[in-house]
Amino acid sequence: MKNDIKIAMIPGDGIGPEVLSAGLQVMKSLGEFEKFSCINLDWGSEFFLRTGKMMPENGLDILRPYDAILFGSAGDPRVSDDKTLWGLRLAICQGLDQYANTRPIRLLDGVKSPLSDVSSKDLDWIIIRENSEGEYSGVGGRVHQDLPLEVGMDVSVMTRAGCERIQRFAFETAAARPRKHLTLVTKSNAQRHAMVLWDEVFETLCPEYPDVTTDRMLVDAMTVRMVRDPASLDTIVASNLHADILSDLAAALAGSIGIAPTGNINPDLKTPSMFEPIHGSAFDLVGKGIANPIGTFWSIVLMLRHLGRLEEAEDLMHAIEAVLKNGEVLPPDLGGDASTQAVTDAVIAALNP
Repeated sequence: MKNDIKIAMIPGDGIGPEVLSAGLQVMKSLGEFEKFSCINLDWGSEFFLRTGKMMPENGLDILRPYDAILFGSAGDPRVSDDKTLWGLRLAICQGLDQYANTRPIRLLDGVKSPLSDVSSKDLDWIIIRENSEGEYSGVGGRVHQDLPLEVGMDVSVMTRAGCERIQRFAFETAAARPRKHLTLVTKSNAQRHAMVLWDEVFETLCPEYPDVTTDRMLVDAMTVRMVRDPASLDTIVASNLHADILSDLAAALAGSIGIAPTGNINPDLKTPSMFEPIHGSAFDLVGKGIANPIGTFWSIVLMLRHLGRLEEAEDLMHAIEAVLKNGEVLPPDLGGDASTQAVTDAVIAALNP
């Protein structure tokens, strides 16, 4: 295990700088933080407005030497969404081959779900999102722009290799969890080529994992199952677009999108992985001091686990759980009135009782 761990921090847009500042405070309170070195990169929409790009041309080369990346958010009303997403977050995910996106969703004690009579044992999922191709492959274009017959087209591209590697990652994730159950999300009844390939690859992998039980759900039916029968789900694997949407629903069912973390993982460890809260830039909250930092703290837990810092990861997760269970210091999206700094201070206090 490396002693000197280098982390690249990209606060980005909106509330990204606020929640990453909170995250840095929490990281500094960890027992062995002196073994971490962090650099702050000012990439994002402000950088774009100055330079015309969301990050420098050699941005990926700057990131490669780091052990991990901690990301805030991308999105600014002054810059079109396609430029902020494709110019920064997707450019990093695809450029560094972070093909496995992991999104743990758990109903934590002290957090209220909009579902009635649901418990933490009923809602404890991990969503595995294909993160490099599919609906976000970037293939397509526009022709006859600004004319009555203008055409815009996006093509979902799925490769056998891409399907196999993310589904194998999902099988291995499911095999390591107590329930050992994996649900494949699909839409092969309507998307008759790429999604059929997606299904077929899954069937070829099933015999290799005899200890993992499986089932398959159409994505529209999956939304109903998540709401009506959450206890039937455990590990979920879905395409880039489907998992993006389903994980937001899952976070809402677990209490708030403000607490949900994600990891953009390169399982081969050939490039740094990137960790971020999934809540986005939330410009309506900027400068109010009430952004929920829990999603960032939980993302740091994922980062620490990925880096092999298991003790620090568990300490931080226990601190998060203790603060939420206590219920006295909750941000507005969880029904409280605590500020970002108050929640941060409470987690630090729980880390250092």
